[in-house]
Amino acid sequence: MSFGALALVVAAGLMGPMLASMPRLGPPVMVGEIAAGVAIGNSGFEWIDPSDPLLTGLAAIGFALLMFIVGTHLPVRDRRLRSALARGAAVAATVGGLAVVASVMLGSTVGLHRPAIFAVLLATSSGAVALPVLQGLGTPNRTVLVVTAWIAIADVATVLALPVVLATGRIARVVTGGALAVLVAAAMLVAAEVARDRAWVLRVRTLSHERGWGLDLRVSLLALFTCAWIASYFGASILIAGFAVGAVVALLGEPRRVAQQLVGIGEGFAIPLFFVHLGAQIDLGAMLESPRALALAAVLAGVAVAIHLLAALVWRLPVTMGLVASAQLGVPAAVVSIGLATKQLTAAQGAAVMAALLVSLGACAVGGALLGQGPLTSSAPSST
Repeated sequence: MSFGALALVVAAGLMGPMLASMPRLGPPVMVGEIAAGVAIGNSGFEWIDPSDPLLTGLAAIGFALLMFIVGTHLPVRDRRLRSALARGAAVAATVGGLAVVASVMLGSTVGLHRPAIFAVLLATSSGAVALPVLQGLGTPNRTVLVVTAWIAIADVATVLALPVVLATGRIARVVTGGALAVLVAAAMLVAAEVARDRAWVLRVRTLSHERGWGLDLRVSLLALFTCAWIASYFGASILIAGFAVGAVVALLGEPRRVAQQLVGIGEGFAIPLFFVHLGAQIDLGAMLESPRALALAAVLAGVAVAIHLLAALVWRLPVTMGLVASAQLGVPAAVVSIGLATKQLTAAQGAAVMAALLVSLGACAVGGALLGQGPLTSSAPSST
């Protein structure tokens, strides 16, 4: 891969902020990045080769950082959520149950013969997309806390389930790899808590800050890449590694500067590259020529939004909250990236999953816009 091709990918990634800054349309930034990748990749001008090893490696780093950011959005330090966890878990379980039923009934009819993958795609929510929408409402009331817990639990559950449902080898080995990555991340959390107030640690970190060594950032990247190596060695997905290290940063709460630096590296370079690369792999022509792929896109998008709305109604939450909770990002992106690489998805199916992802982002945007038009109301009593 030449620097010219890399410059082209980075330039394509600028389409995301350009579209997102439009005053009326304003789609999520990854929509423009994926669209730009489609334009310069397999479905468009074929200016880049998405199978290039260097580009694939950089995209893998971007994916790890994407899942890191998803992990940092977990509201694990918010004590107010404790009272809402039980109801949030019940709503997430309702969505999960509906997703399993729908996957068994509809999976084979749209050509996706792995019901577990179908169920995970239907049940997931994206904390990285939906939680900032809820945080933008101001001081959270009971309803917002319940929905926040619902989204966070669904996000964690589907991320943890994905390496298993996408496993191509021995499931026990995959589970072991994922568990080890989480355990290593947890050990790093304990070590950081023990070491953070030691005099020598404070001295070295102060010197790093004064002299620009970037020591905290280096250690954080070491933790991320170590967990990614462990996960990939055992055949598990690097999404577990990124998510686990991000959750560790969320639990620590400090140093926020390091989290911001990692987010800067991710959102400024690696994550846009991942989405452009993902778009470059998509074959829209294959989807448009396949009735089953078109049906898959329609069913995934429609049923995913429908079961989130139904769960909101069952638990007497506002319909707008169901729309916000239906947002998807990390899990379907992982399904497409891993599924195409392991041949578990066809090019047409990968395009269908991405089309459904874009619909879910649109549903979340509509829900967020409706929530911003007036005071949040809920038919559920405030005491529940």
